Amino acid sequence: MFSAPDSYPIDLPTFHSRIDLPYTLTPGKAAGTFLAEVKNQRIIGSRFASGRVVAPAQDFSSIDGEEPEAFVEAPHTGVITAFTRVDGNVIGFIKLDGCDNEFPHKVLADMADVSIGLRVKAEWDPGVEQSVLAIKGFVPAPDAPTGEVKPVVATEDALGVIPYEMKLDFYHAYGPYYGRMFDEIKENGRIMGVRQPGIDSALLPPREIDDISHKRTGTWKACADTGTIRACSIINMDVYGVTRKVPYVYAEIVLDGASTRMIHVIEIDSLEEAKEKIKPGTRVRAVWAEGERQGRVSDIARFEVIEA
Repeated sequence: MFSAPDSYPIDLPTFHSRIDLPYTLTPGKAAGTFLAEVKNQRIIGSRFASGRVVAPAQDFSSIDGEEPEAFVEAPHTGVITAFTRVDGNVIGFIKLDGCDNEFPHKVLADMADVSIGLRVKAEWDPGVEQSVLAIKGFVPAPDAPTGEVKPVVATEDALGVIPYEMKLDFYHAYGPYYGRMFDEIKENGRIMGVRQPGIDSALLPPREIDDISHKRTGTWKACADTGTIRACSIINMDVYGVTRKVPYVYAEIVLDGASTRMIHVIEIDSLEEAKEKIKPGTRVRAVWAEGERQGRVSDIARFEVIEA
């Protein structure tokens, strides 16, 4: 009999984690043209029939929704109309000469040296392309002459798609339940759950409160690394950001000794084989990853069908 969960230490260390969200961004014709031209150190804006000029370029007027009649090249100089400090950086609204909107960007100066009406000019980063950060920021230029908006005869082709990624870094503690489960996976290569109140079947992942009765769970129980498929889906299309090669099966598996489902994958050689062999009720076993275990669910590389 394994010890009760509350006998496991609760002062466990925190772990660094990251959520990665890769996706593709479609900037549109106007923004796509602006981003394509920054490598040439040109700030492309839009001129509308009303005579209004905005930079960076926009596909529609924020005033009346009209489409632009032409692209223009905005000057690299302007004035600060507002500013603040964020994480030690000065961020300002820059009204470029000849333009009717403000362009938010970094001001490369100390807060004490920035004021409303200060003239500034763009400073470029030659190592950056296809990003507004090709403009490193704006530096004070009190003596810079007033620039003029110029017509554009030709531009680079607009960027159609931009690979993009959002990352969220955070720290969390596994706590006594997840902590022991992952420690047991790493140290002993076994999967631990906690017994439901009054019965022998285990909840996996382990938790303090039973989902059904809302009572405290019982003692620890080692679940087998074999089990039964209860639901599954055959994946045969690539999804951006997913590194696993298709085809494979996404399965909900109840391990022997557990009462809840564990989500994992089953690798397959062909769709026809999967349709024939893999379905609810199919028996499977875990295939552990080679090398040193890390204390993660991914220490189980996949599941495989147990041949009858």
